[in-house]
Amino acid sequence: MLDDTDRRILRQYQAAPGVASAELAERAGVTPSTLARRLAAMRAEGVLRGVRGVIHWPALGYELEVSLRVTLDKTAPRAFDEFIAGARGVPEVIEIQTFLGTVDVRLAVVARDLGHYQTLYREKLLTLPHIADIEALMHVALVKHDETVPL
Repeated sequence: MLDDTDRRILRQYQAAPGVASAELAERAGVTPSTLARRLAAMRAEGVLRGVRGVIHWPALGYELEVSLRVTLDKTAPRAFDEFIAGARGVPEVIEIQTFLGTVDVRLAVVARDLGHYQTLYREKLLTLPHIADIEALMHVALVKHDETVPL
């Protein structure tokens, strides 16, 4: 279980993940050795799962993001596994989520423009196995995106 010091460290780490260890320790009110020990323990416990680079897709020329809500033909015994394996093989699919309910899978897809998306949709996405129904939702605006958790 996390104590108040761990939570304070995590709050500061979420707020400024790229800051140097010495400054992070100062912000969290701990010594650098305490910070290192606590971060190592939280990594070992799976609280901290890694550090990653977040890429702003439009800066690389990907102007469109589309959410696809997919209902699968669940009469096939391996429909989920085969569909997900196929979707993983499409580089423009940046996220795959599964659900219980009418919609089985949601894919987040990026494309350079509408023409690229149309080609991608016809040649790669519609050819994925076991699709019973698919609905495309074009992203207009990102209103809130926050990966931090309240601590």
